[in-house]
Amino acid sequence: MMSKLEMQLGAQGLRSRFFCFGKYFPIRPFYPRPIAQLLQCNQQKRIWIPGRRGGKIEPSETGSFHNKNQEEKVMRLLDRELKDKSVWEKAGIELPGFDREVMKAETAKCPQWVHFGAGNIFRAFPAALQQKLLNEGVEKTGIIVAEGYDYEIVKKAYRPQDDLSLLVTLKANGTIEKTVIGSLAQSLTVDRHDEADWNRLKEIFASKSLQMVSFTITEKGYSLTGMDGNYRGDVAADFEAGPDKADSYIGKLAALCYHRYANGRLPLALVSMDNCSHNGDKLYAAVHAYAEAWTKNGLVDEGFLAYIENPENVSFPWSMIDKITPRPDDSVKKMLEEVGFTDTESIVTSKNTYVAPFVNAEEAEYLVIEDAFPNGRPALEKSGVMFTTRETVEKVERMKVCTCLNPLHTTLAVYGCLLGYTKISEEMKDQDLVKLVEIIGYKEGLPVVTDPGILSPKKFIDEVLQIRVPNPFMPDTPQRIACDTSQKLSIRFGETIKEYAARPELQVSDLKFIPMVQAGWCRYLLGVDDEGKTFTVSPDPMYESLAKQLEGVKVGEACDVHKVLEPILSNAKIFGVNLYEVGLGERVEDIFTELAAGPGAVRATLKKHLAEA
Repeated sequence: MMSKLEMQLGAQGLRSRFFCFGKYFPIRPFYPRPIAQLLQCNQQKRIWIPGRRGGKIEPSETGSFHNKNQEEKVMRLLDRELKDKSVWEKAGIELPGFDREVMKAETAKCPQWVHFGAGNIFRAFPAALQQKLLNEGVEKTGIIVAEGYDYEIVKKAYRPQDDLSLLVTLKANGTIEKTVIGSLAQSLTVDRHDEADWNRLKEIFASKSLQMVSFTITEKGYSLTGMDGNYRGDVAADFEAGPDKADSYIGKLAALCYHRYANGRLPLALVSMDNCSHNGDKLYAAVHAYAEAWTKNGLVDEGFLAYIENPENVSFPWSMIDKITPRPDDSVKKMLEEVGFTDTESIVTSKNTYVAPFVNAEEAEYLVIEDAFPNGRPALEKSGVMFTTRETVEKVERMKVCTCLNPLHTTLAVYGCLLGYTKISEEMKDQDLVKLVEIIGYKEGLPVVTDPGILSPKKFIDEVLQIRVPNPFMPDTPQRIACDTSQKLSIRFGETIKEYAARPELQVSDLKFIPMVQAGWCRYLLGVDDEGKTFTVSPDPMYESLAKQLEGVKVGEACDVHKVLEPILSNAKIFGVNLYEVGLGERVEDIFTELAAGPGAVRATLKKHLAEA
């Protein structure tokens, strides 16, 4: 049986104190378990509150209670908790330098920026960029984030924390910067069945003030077709249902665009910030498919298709984004807890999305956007964004993907797995691997690099190899980067080979170490490291067919290398070119033979070829 006191407290958990021993005592605002388990009044008039720092609460001379360890107050991501600035400053955590309530009111009245995709990259990059502008008084409105894939992110990670998050910037010198990101004005689900959220989105899209809708929904988020090349079932159903009933992700976006069209044909920029080439075209193709189908089926006004097709009405700028935001790291979690920040526990949604109240990210960041905004845009150039032409965006993308970053990552991924590494940063202590990526980047890549003009390719590689990759706080792994390598080799190395073949002043035969990566990948597909231990090959859509081709090849045993590798090395879909036709096939075969000679052969082959460089 619960006492009268317990029943009162259980029913009225919001009361601030209770009467006991002839005095009033403060109580916690919420008790998840029966009060009898939480409060123990003893002969010495003491109360024990489990789970609270300091634990012991003692009566003062006036009869009120105080916590002996009050100075050790914990920090949580809530607006009311941010008011005690000294606690956060003592922990070295920077707070928003603007009034969030004023920002929210301004955004509610005149929304300017909506972002689709509530993942880590958004919190660590676009949200942080807007915070800089708010801190400096350049902008008055915040960002409204909308999540269309996993609604639980909003309901379990954003709203319970007042749409706040903690950005932990991991520096290569071993220090970290901690910043509370408060630039989000509102979080919404892109859920037609959530009437309040859906109506708010419609209200936002009908606002004349809306300038930009940005996206980080991954490249596959723009795909409308299945493996067979036909439209997926949900997409085909939306084509027939029209904007009032469309329920797929892009279908709902297209419906919101139609709502904007119907409310005055208002201009807007739809900006993909996903890490894929020509991302604006991918977004355009997806939205256009809905507009075209609905027009054909007589489900929308005939002018809607022309509205989407006219960049003066709706633009789809290209962009290049570069910033690594890995899954929340345990070492960072521990550091935060040591300074009193308690909101560190990750949640895993039913869709297996990992979300934590904090996001860790590298310091380096690049965002280059085509300057095509028919209704204006935030002054993001003042927070480091580079606005330029579409042609320059493409050059920056090619510089990064074909020469200055991605090829170096793939090189380290392949040889890191073969040599038993589990962290990319540890590989940068291996002088053989450092020399390998330096030759591929500076000696073989830079002669054909696409120079965008607004960024120096050499300085970009310098930063990658001297600061970004060696960063011990970045918990990136060669195993993660090795995923889907069959889909990456053509762009990461094939484009360089094509340039060497096309330029009369260059010779493909001068490429000595790009073939080492190609041969190393074939050796990697055997799933045996340099010590002879088996490992799990990272997921790859072509692995099954490739493994079948390599079936029977054993490390340390002779085989007909040409017969085994010829079907692979001649596949231009994998390498961008037929390696035999450009004169590299036999070289790759020879290196593979060396790499597969037996335990220790990978290291020995590296040393041999590097010594000859």
